[in-house]
Amino acid sequence: MDSVRKGLENDAYASHLGIELLSLEPGYARAKMPVQAFHGNMYGFVHGGAMFSLADFVFQAASNSHGVVAVAVQANITYLQAPQKKVLYAEASEVSRTRRLATYSIRVTEEGERLVATFQGTVYRMPDKAVSTD
Repeated sequence: MDSVRKGLENDAYASHLGIELLSLEPGYARAKMPVQAFHGNMYGFVHGGAMFSLADFVFQAASNSHGVVAVAVQANITYLQAPQKKVLYAEASEVSRTRRLATYSIRVTEEGERLVATFQGTVYRMPDKAVSTD
């Protein structure tokens, strides 16, 4: 799991967005993203793409946490309500995992655990290819 954590720490896009990994366990990940002005859309709300990126980051973390390369083949997000707070959190949990496919459920919340979006994604697992940051 050290190579997965190292790879996530080197994720330039997540770093640019201000995403910070809080927890990583097999099949599970949690991260936070402080909301900044550049995360806003034309209405002043948090841009849906920013919330998707936060959810996608923990999806990536949780799905690769077993040390096997996992790449997304499907992802879907439902926006439930506009965030009102200044920090968003995303938590990914493994729903199912076989040799080749795994599915994850992600909750995007704000401070106080107010649910603002749900995300579900499926990855294709490459069991013959270990996660490496070389």
